[in-house]
Order: sequence, then C-alpha cells, then structure tokens
Amino acid sequence: MKEKKALETQRPRQVPRSGSQTWSSIQWRMLEQHVLHIQKGIYRASQSGDRRAVHSLQQQLIESEAARLLAVRRATEENDGKDTAGIDGVKSLTPKERLAMVSTIHPAYWSQQPPRPVRRVWLPKPGTAERRPLAILPMIDRCKQALVKLALEPEWEAKFEPHSYGFRPDRGAQDAIRAIMHALKQHSSYVFDADIEAAFDSINQAVLLEKLQTYPALRQAIDAWLKAGVVDRGTYLPSDTGISQGGALSPLLMNIALHGMEAVVRGDHAAGPGMQPPLLVRYADDFVGAT
Repeated sequence: MKEKKALETQRPRQVPRSGSQTWSSIQWRMLEQHVLHIQKGIYRASQSGDRRAVHSLQQQLIESEAARLLAVRRATEENDGKDTAGIDGVKSLTPKERLAMVSTIHPAYWSQQPPRPVRRVWLPKPGTAERRPLAILPMIDRCKQALVKLALEPEWEAKFEPHSYGFRPDRGAQDAIRAIMHALKQHSSYVFDADIEAAFDSINQAVLLEKLQTYPALRQAIDAWLKAGVVDRGTYLPSDTGISQGGALSPLLMNIALHGMEAVVRGDHAAGPGMQPPLLVRYADDFVGAT
C-alpha cells in the first residue's frame, strides 16, 4: 500500500490551464503549426547570429501551452519507451494525467523539480555478445526534455554542418551513404572509416554546456540532467561525464558536442590546384573521411 502511494506522488497533480479541455478534443494540427511558426523564427535568428532573439523565442516556445502539449504527447504516446517506467515507477499516463503534466512542466516550476537519476537497462547489440546501456528517464523529465528539444533543435539545425546525418530531422543513413558514394567519385587516394569509442560516455559536460551558449535557465536544466546520475541494478552511480543514452535530448546533445569536426578536417588541409579538399561524412559518432 505504501509503495502504491509513493508511486502516485510521482504523477502530475496540477490542474491544466484549460480546465474544460479534454485530450481527445485537442486540435493537434493547429498546435503543430503554431510551434512550427516559432521554430522557423528561431532558425532564422540563429542563421543571422542574433542570439538574443534565439533565446527570447526559445523561452516563448517552452512557455507556450502548444509546445507543452506536443511534448507530452511525444513522450507519453509516440515514444517507443512510453510503457517502460523509470525509477519514479510512472508509465502509461491517462488522458487526464497527460493534461496535468502539460501544466506541471511549465518552466515556472523547473526550480522546484530537480531531476531524479535515470534507470539503466542493458540491451544486446545485434550480432555481438556486447550490450549497450540505455537510460530510462522519470516521466516528468521525458516530457521536459521533449519540450526543450522543440526549442533547441531549430537553433542548431541552422548551424550543423552539411555532412552530418545522424539523428536529425529529414536526414538518415541513406543520405549519408549517398554522400559517401558521391565523395568516392572525387576522392580516390585515401578513405577511412571510424567511430568514436564510448562517445556518449566520454563527452566533457563542461565543454558541452559552454558550447551550447544558451540562456541561464536552460543551461541549468541541461546541466542538472547531465549530472542527475544513474541507478544500475539498484546501485546509484554519479554521472560527472558523458550523456545518458535514452533521453529525447541525448542525440541532439551528442551532435552539438561533435559539431565542428568537418570544419577542422577541411580547414587543416589546403587542397592543391585541381584537388578536392578532404571530406568528412558523419552519422552521430560514426564517420567516413576521404581525401
């Protein structure tokens, strides 16, 4: 009985702002258009280097009910792990609980919501005897990360290098393969294939936070997620380095951390007359270089 009561306290309790609204009556297409409009503004401001406008629009988006509704929907309905509980024991929210969560994740409450550790599970790697770690976040942090991703992604989509293909909207492995095949027609002397060992686990958190150059409240939230720690088979482990794999933000933060590799490769090697500069095609922490 005590265990059940403890789990219930982890569920959203606050009344949503639109008290008469029901989950089934929400006009999702209208909300998506509203959020997309703000995201386009963030993208344009990022392209022009107007950081103040980027931060202002990001705050506007995160505070909006439209974005919070979409974030909760993605975390509780569309995500593959929606029926798997973190250490909070919460999964499969009811429609009323989803509406309550929309209110709960308003940034006005973030200072009162320190993130709890993630629950680590180990998944087999296909074709090998190895296993890879996956982080299961508490439900409230899944929703908040989905919300932050809506605001952070358009800023960085305006900055990412052209041959970065992993975990980005409207890009995939086939696009990376096509880029490699095209490069092979122009670079015939040397090709190498590599990946970064334990890339997620090795990221320097302080360097990543500095690279984000975001506004204080968002920086604090991301820093808290990075340092929340891990519970692995009942044992708490600190997370002073790296990014836990499994949250909505993890792939985006990885891409941000590795952003700039292509510029370094091209900038350090001046091409001679009639020669193509070196090329690097990256899919997350896997990459192919050609020169």
